[in-house]
Amino acid sequence: QVQLVESGGGLVQAGGSLRRSCAASGRSFSNYGMGWFRQTPGEEREFVAAIKWSGGSTSYTDSVKVRFTISRDNAKTTVYLQMNSLKSEDTAVYYCAASPVRPSAVFTTENWYAYWGQGTQVTVSS
Repeated sequence: QVQLVESGGGLVQAGGSLRRSCAASGRSFSNYGMGWFRQTPGEEREFVAAIKWSGGSTSYTDSVKVRFTISRDNAKTTVYLQMNSLKSEDTAVYYCAASPVRPSAVFTTENWYAYWGQGTQVTVSS
């Protein structure tokens, strides 16, 4: 069982930066692949970024490539999402998630993730 607590959301102007953090408690954080998803009202939750247990492999949705960076610190049991050059279309509730399935893999669909953070609003003003 893993509990995920997110922080670092808020309001930022277009072109600015935010860093999201997701702290995990529970056992064996390094056994989990981690991901970030986001959701806007009336839309399906969409994949943003994912990282495997060692941090050596990552994946991003096309719209955030180059601008966002996912990373993890297994010693601190925390995964991060650095968001740069933010755009108004990045406005959403962001969720971190943990996948206990094949931690060496990088999963881009939410069905692979068993544990979810509480979600935090990120608002980008234009």
